[in-house]
Formats: sequence, C-alpha cells, structure tokens
Amino acid sequence: MSTETAAAANTQEVVKEAVPREPLFSAKNKRLLTDPLNDDNPITVQVLGICSALAITVQVQQAVVMCMSVLFVMLFGNMIISMMRNVIPSRIRIIVQLVVVASLVILVDQILKAFLPDIAEKLSVFIGLIITNCIIMGRFEAFAMGNKVWPSALDGIGNAIGYAWILVAVAIVREIFGSGAISFPGIGQIKFLPQSFFDAGYMNNNLMILPPMALITVGIIIWIQRSKNQKLIEAN
Repeated sequence: MSTETAAAANTQEVVKEAVPREPLFSAKNKRLLTDPLNDDNPITVQVLGICSALAITVQVQQAVVMCMSVLFVMLFGNMIISMMRNVIPSRIRIIVQLVVVASLVILVDQILKAFLPDIAEKLSVFIGLIITNCIIMGRFEAFAMGNKVWPSALDGIGNAIGYAWILVAVAIVREIFGSGAISFPGIGQIKFLPQSFFDAGYMNNNLMILPPMALITVGIIIWIQRSKNQKLIEAN
C-alpha cells in the first residue's frame, strides 16, 4: 500500500469515527411515534382511513382486530419498502408497493381465518380493503421510500397506533350507547350503563350502530382535539 493510499484510508477512518451515530430513540425518532397520536393523526388531522373508521367500529373487538391487522401490515410493509427503496424502479414503485401490501394483507386474512374465524367472517371484505387504505400507501410513498428501515418501522408503528386509538374510541362510544355493553372475546358482555338507567326508561340507541353515528362521533373527536391542541387551530 502506498503512502498516499494509507493516508487516505486513515483520513476516512477518522471521518467515520467523528460522525456520531444517531440514538435509536433520539428526539427525531420519538416524534415519529408521538406525532401521529395527536399533532399529525392520520384520521383526525390528515383525514385518511375514514372508511374503515365508519364501517368496523360497531364492536370494540372488531375494531381491535382491525387495528392489529393494520399495525402488522404498516410495520412490515414500511420495513420491506424501506429495504427495497434503492432497487425499486421509480416507474413501477406504486405497483411494487401494492404487491407488498397485498401480500401482507393476504397473510393477515389467512391467519384470522385460521385462529379467529368468527371475527374474520364479520370483517370479511374490510380486511381485504386494507390494501386500499390510503394511510398505508401514503406512508409507503411519503416516508418508507426515502428513509432507512428503523425510522420507517417507527413511522409505521406511530401511524398505526394513531389510527388505532381513534377507531377504538369510536367503537367504545358506539357499542356502549348502541348495545349497552361491550363484548370481550372469551369473557362475554360487560355492561357499562347501570341498570338504574334502564329502569328509568333508557333504551339502547340502535342509531349508534349505524354508520352516520360513526361519522358524527369522529367529528366530535376532531372538534375536541382541535379545541384542545393549539397547533391544530387554524388562523383566520
């Protein structure tokens, strides 16, 4: 090895050692997890994924299964797209993204049919529609295509949890006031309204089961969130 080559190699090593490695949970990475919960929530701020929020929030257990399915697809989809981002031709990137999300959704569907057949039957078409969930395709295109695997994984988890808490909150409200109780797998129904309410003449409000009430419930959550979060208040 020549003197110049050795000097160049030493310089590269010094430069490599001088660049600090970003902590796994740096402030920037933590924001990937926390921003989608409130400031940049995919449903209430970006207004994406509304269809599933309206359709499958009749029961809490359905909402929970849907949220776990979306978390699985978004986490592993973001990681796969991130790993492949440098070899995916730009012209066919959307097709590749669809293939990835479709493969993961089929895997989720088969697992649900094998282990939770009753819930899989109730969710049926909605599991398949995860393929067209604009939140997932949006994160693939906007984030995973331009970032490394670890930040993409955190972004997938953050957005999935941000999506999940809205769905579960809407499902809790709809099931309590629509059915008077919440169903838990293996436990049965637990009543949340006291019997005195029913003795006084209260009746379960089946209107809460209908999709329009899901839209109204989501709207109330958006109104409360925007009134509490100063970052979301738009200037006149």
